[in-house]
Amino acid sequence: MSVGTVYGLGLGPGAADLMSVRADRLLRGATHVAYFRKAGCNGQARAIVEGVIPAGATEHPMEYPVTTEIPFSDPRYNEVLAAFYAESCARLRTLAEAGEDVVVLCEGDPFFYGSFMHLYTRLTGVVPVEVVPGITGMSAAWTATGAPITWGDDILTVLPGTLPEDALVRGIAGADAVVVMKMGRHLPKLRRALARAGRAGEAWLVECAAMPGQKVTRLDDYPGETAPYFSIALVHGQGRRP
Repeated sequence: MSVGTVYGLGLGPGAADLMSVRADRLLRGATHVAYFRKAGCNGQARAIVEGVIPAGATEHPMEYPVTTEIPFSDPRYNEVLAAFYAESCARLRTLAEAGEDVVVLCEGDPFFYGSFMHLYTRLTGVVPVEVVPGITGMSAAWTATGAPITWGDDILTVLPGTLPEDALVRGIAGADAVVVMKMGRHLPKLRRALARAGRAGEAWLVECAAMPGQKVTRLDDYPGETAPYFSIALVHGQGRRP
């Protein structure tokens, strides 16, 4: 019996028509569709492809056992998630070894801060795995601001908002253009880091880029102390141009 393939399907930033032609083709022909979600929620990846999944496809939700309930620094966090990823891989491996192809839905690009990479590293060399790239959320975010993120020789740095404040300051100060992901409750820390790096007045906050409810706000004008999960902060480069 031939072995099936597990596809990491990059869906892009949030609009179904921003998927690649390859991703759309694989999804519309899928018989097994897997996706991550928080318990009690449909999941953003699943929401993006509503109406695109074939009627006869079998869906395989993979529900995170924790998200923010345990601090990242707590050893239990890695233990619980490692067990979850191992169990998810076992399910996908069983399907592939039975000759079934499986598409795993991934917001943005599967290899950019995505959960799929934890499946990829465990399944590669065990069953066939292919990755279909997708447009990243940050691409949609800077497009939403109506301005290029980099010019000429600008250096672009991508920072997780979960970093310590001093690390954020160093990253911001050392770059021409900046993208900050994973802010949420870390927004006050980011504001302080931007001020310390002398870039606070240049920053933008984009909520839900390319999704319903997209909002673009100068960070100085943003009233909240936390940001929604799908939020990205940006500082545009102002480099060389003709």
